[in-house]
This record gives sequence, C-alpha cells and structure tokens, in this order.
Amino acid sequence: MFAVSTSNVSTQFGTQTKKISSSVRSRKSCHQQKKIVTITKAAFKTDNSQRIFKEAQDLLPGGVNSPVRAFKSVGGQPIVFDRVKGPCALFRFSSSAQVASRLDKTLFSLSAFCERKRSLFFLFLFLKFFRENSFLSKKNTDNNNNNNTFYYTYNTNNKDAFDVDGNKYVDYVGSWGPAICGHANDQVNAALIKQLEKGTSFGAPCELENTLAKMVIDRVPSVEMVRFCNSGTEACLSVLRVMRAHTGREKIIKFEGCYHGHADPFLVQAGSGVMTLGLPDSPGVPKGATGTTLCASYNDIESVKKIFAENKDEIAGVILEPVVGNSGFIVPDKSFLEGLRTECDANGALLCFDEVMTGFRVDKGCAQAYFGVTPDLTTMGKVIGGGLPVGAYGGKREIMEIVAPAGPMYQAGTLSGNPLAMTAGIETLNILSQPGAYEEMDRKTKTLIEGILKAGKDNGHAVCGGNIRGMFGFFFCEGPVKSFQDATKSDLDKFGRWHRGMLERGVYLAPSQYEAGFTGMQHSDEDIAYTIKMANEVMATL
Repeated sequence: MFAVSTSNVSTQFGTQTKKISSSVRSRKSCHQQKKIVTITKAAFKTDNSQRIFKEAQDLLPGGVNSPVRAFKSVGGQPIVFDRVKGPCALFRFSSSAQVASRLDKTLFSLSAFCERKRSLFFLFLFLKFFRENSFLSKKNTDNNNNNNTFYYTYNTNNKDAFDVDGNKYVDYVGSWGPAICGHANDQVNAALIKQLEKGTSFGAPCELENTLAKMVIDRVPSVEMVRFCNSGTEACLSVLRVMRAHTGREKIIKFEGCYHGHADPFLVQAGSGVMTLGLPDSPGVPKGATGTTLCASYNDIESVKKIFAENKDEIAGVILEPVVGNSGFIVPDKSFLEGLRTECDANGALLCFDEVMTGFRVDKGCAQAYFGVTPDLTTMGKVIGGGLPVGAYGGKREIMEIVAPAGPMYQAGTLSGNPLAMTAGIETLNILSQPGAYEEMDRKTKTLIEGILKAGKDNGHAVCGGNIRGMFGFFFCEGPVKSFQDATKSDLDKFGRWHRGMLERGVYLAPSQYEAGFTGMQHSDEDIAYTIKMANEVMATL
C-alpha cells in the first residue's frame, strides 16, 4: 500500500471532538445512568491497511481477490475496509466499559424489536454473546493509538464506509456496482436473516428462483427465459456458448476496451482489468482460445460492417457493454446500437448486451430499455444479487431452450440460484421499484459529475464526462471520449494524483481512470456537496 504522509493531511482533517449524552441501561436492571461518550474524527492514516496488505501478499496473489488490484494504476496499494453501512457513523471509545455500555443500549432496543420480529431472535442472541465475550475489544483495537481504544458502529443519517484505520469515506465504488440501495440495507439484511434460518444452499430448486426470474422477465425487454449462475464472467462465458450452439458458428465480435469477464475468449483488448496492469492480453491464454474473437471499434458501425463482410456466414454473434464502464464511462450513440441490431439481423448473428454493470442500474429495464434497442440475449449480475455473488443470462425463448436440460447445450453450477443471492436480488429490485428512484439517482449523479467537471475547468484542467442515472465517469482530456482509443488520451498521471487527493479527504472512488463510478439511493445531497467541495480543493493542487 502506498504510504500516505499524515503530516500532509492532518491539517486537512483536523481532529474534531463532540460530546454526546447517552442513556446506558445495565444488563441486570432497567436503571438508567448518564455517561459521556467522546466522538473523535481522526487524521487520515493507513497503518493498519499497510500491515494487513503486507500479510495478504504472502497469502494471496498480489495480496488481493477483488478489482481493488487496480490501485496499482494510481500509484498505490488498496485501502482495507472494515465495515460499510448505508447509514452509519464511527464512534471511538476510550475503554471497553464504554463499548459495553453502548452495546447494552443497542441490545435492549434490539430485544424489544425481536419481540415483534421473531425472525431476528437469533441475531439478538448472537449480539448478546458478542457483547459478553468482549469481541470488540479483542478484534478492533486501534494499533495506532493506545491499546484501550476501540471502534463501534452506530446508526445516524450519514452514508459512510470505514477502513481498518478508522478513516471514513463517502463511497462511489459501491462494491463495484451492486450496492445501489446502500451498503447493508436494512430491508435486504432483514430478508437475508430470515432466509438464513431456512438454509443457505439446498442442492435442489427453491421458489425464490422463480420469483426473481419473473421480476427479471417482467422488466427486461429481451428476456423471456433466464438462467442464474454465480458471476458476470460465468454469465458471459455461458452466453457465448449459447450463441455458438444456436447459430452453428464459432466467431464472435467484441469491442476494444469492453470487458466481459476473465474467460479466455474475452481477454482480447479487454478494458480496465488488463489495461490497468499494462497487459493487452493475458499470459496463460492459448492462441486458439482467442482465434475466433474479432475486435471492432466502439461507436464505429463501419468497423463492424467490415468484419461481417470479411467473415461472411461465420459470425455467431456480437457482444458489447451497451454503456462502457471498463474503459471509463463511455456512452453509445443510439444510432450505433441501432446499427448493430440491423447488421446482426442482416447477417444471421445474435446480438448480446452485457448488462452485468448497467443492468437495473441505468434503468428499471436495463440499458436496452433506456435506449430502446432490444438485443437477442442479455447478461446480468451485480445489482440482481444485492451484493451477493450472482450472475444471469437470458433471452428469447427459442434461443434459451437450447440450454440443458431443455436442450443439448450444457451449463451448470452447484450454487446457481442460491437462495441467499435470490433473496438479496428480490429485495433490491423491490426497493428500486419505488416511484422516482431512478430519476432521483439521475438528479444527484448529474449534480455530482457537473460539479466535478466545473471544478476541473475552473482550475484550468482539460476534463470531460457525464452520467446516466447512477453511473458516471470523467476523463482528464478534452474529449469527447467515444471509444477506447479516445480514452487512452486521458492524463493517467493526473488522475492518479486526483484519486489520492480525494482519498485523503474521505472520498472513495474507483482507483483507475478506466473504471466508471456509481451512486445510489444512499447518497444524500450533503454527500454530493461535500464531494464537490473536495473536488475543488484537489483540482486546485494538481
């Protein structure tokens, strides 16, 4: 992890102390006492993150399992997160007694709630056991201060994430897209707790699969049947097999800078993942695996026509991100999407929209509904799992019925349709069905990106960017950015300094110029205003 000099940032964060009165209830009596709890906002530091990441490098390749490996592109190493919550705040206690006091109050409140909601009884028992055995004092000791300092999360109206050093962030990564309703959403969590009591995996179908399938089919124009799997990569790999099985052809067209997971056939000019690491392709991928993958230029229909003409009757299908999120945020021309629909129809090929990122984020009916262009097949993930591992692919009935056991094309997964992922997906889509949800995300995100762009231009920087609903991005270049080649003109060094400056000021953004950002229902107008203010500060230093 990059070492951040606290001497440079301590004056930015300053130490703020506020005293509040808390009512503390004894475990053994209902007698109330008054205690003073001190809330401290500490200077930005990364000691614990550095320690944990160093250990991880001996255990995990590169020390990471997730896309945070992209931190390398901004000249640093990942921040290690401790906890996240839609509404939460950090309380720093000076003794284990204060921790116990706050927990006692929380437990008694939870106990009263559980009298009405028996489904949460086991959660109450767990928290009681947790409190009595002082796990907080054992596991959350701040190694950078005295040994009697502890961390505890308590609900407020803030929308925050916290790392292992106690730094607080406004989060625009959102688990790389799924946390559209906020981290640890209460409605989603309550449904998951209820499902946990029933079981985590059955090895047999569950009705929840049908419920989520109906919701997807009702919302997404292209989907008449759907198959659930466990990741976006798995969904894209499976839909590739569907296209080949249905058409009897082998070649596919993808686009420079579009990412469809890490399966061998897709690791050709694949966007953020390989670009960040300086790998145009990946070692370990045999030439034969990518020999049937043909690359066209995004937003350039003539490049697609040329490939079809040079490979007549050999193209099984075309796959693309309808809104690119892995070359940075790039919006398609509607005429480009319409042209793809026309060319696929004219050449007997299938059109697939990879909506793992855009699905249910840019519109209730995904990007295809937003732009009014219907593909033959769609891949999905992220949002439909509500933060749990999930993937899905679907399309026209006559195409999907080729998938086993209805047809001969084999695809399976031991944990596909997992009841926990199905539950989280159902509740997330229910929340997103609230009237005006997408319009409100669009309003906030538009305010955010316009504020960032203005901050950049006011400070003399070349910047361009935009948003669609809760998805946004910008580039340090004049623009417009219409393709991967345009994105490569961005000033990566400046982006790295920008990212670090925002991180030090409590704003967590994707650590790569080639990644989109995400807002959600959890972001408040205050969060947006704070981010814009920090953007102005950082832009002035670049």
